[in-house]
Amino acid sequence: MQNITELLNKIICGDCNKILQEIPANSVDCVITSPPYFCQREYGGGGIGNETKVEEYIDNLIRIFHQCVRVIKPTGTIVFNLGDKYIDGNLLLVPYRFAIEIQKENIVKLINELTWVKVNPTPKQCLKKLIPATEPFFIFSKTDDYYFNRDAFLDYKDKLCGSKKKAGNDVGKKYFELIEKSNLSNEEKTQAKKELNEVIMEAQQGKIESFRMKIRGLHALPYGGQAGGRLTQIENKGFTIIKIYGNSMRRDVIESNVETIKGNIHPAIYPEFLIQEILKLLTKEGDFILDPFLGSGTTAVVAQRLKRNYIGIEIHSEYVNFAENRIKQDKNNYTLDLFI
Repeated sequence: MQNITELLNKIICGDCNKILQEIPANSVDCVITSPPYFCQREYGGGGIGNETKVEEYIDNLIRIFHQCVRVIKPTGTIVFNLGDKYIDGNLLLVPYRFAIEIQKENIVKLINELTWVKVNPTPKQCLKKLIPATEPFFIFSKTDDYYFNRDAFLDYKDKLCGSKKKAGNDVGKKYFELIEKSNLSNEEKTQAKKELNEVIMEAQQGKIESFRMKIRGLHALPYGGQAGGRLTQIENKGFTIIKIYGNSMRRDVIESNVETIKGNIHPAIYPEFLIQEILKLLTKEGDFILDPFLGSGTTAVVAQRLKRNYIGIEIHSEYVNFAENRIKQDKNNYTLDLFI
């Protein structure tokens, strides 16, 4: 078993299934990778992606996934990006077969399916099928204590919106009148006014953009009447307050171009912007990022920019050389400002 610090910011050439076994358990903050797709491209002969049956491909991926689960910390996450495949005109749903098999084992939780929407997808020749323009990035965790900085994900959208305006002196006054007219008990009315005053203060200080208040008997129940959350507050307290922060919604969709790199020898690379946003969401400065299928080195390049430590594993030596040169050039040429 190797010391994790000896592996940081290095690319190891070899079979990731063997090398992962040498990495200490609970030592990595995030695994993010895109394994070779099933029967999709030629990556140098042999290995994962060249299986004859999709079931064999998924079994091989699961063996590697088990090692990824072992090496991540309880606060860590695993991100797998997989592409799909047509066989005899039939879409196999490879990514979802993989995710379902993982869930059957009950060793991790699938916390999000982040969908990459390709702004410039590759045209296909078949006129009886629509052009595939999305790929899933499955985000797994092995505990509920995983690091998740939702505000950092696509945060440039909030910055473009500018600072929040402070609310005027009349904000929220109508709700005091509604509280008095309601059939809430005296105790509930007192609590409602107290919390209303607190949220009005937040709006006037610019901490939130605005708010809404729903009162039992006066307003419709939350959409769908779902149990828990706002509905439970209305039932138990007689009211609920919905704070509006004015930030963009953090949806499970990210749009990005399919990228090419000058001189690239790898047949498939994922966009730097995409990896940048995922690492901002799931990691912080100084964290250890592992990519067991490093390929052209995108994960390492972006980790370096974001001041994270990377560990790359790649079985093909020519890709290792390309990735190392790319990382070195990027370190010399890249400015500190993140791109959007």
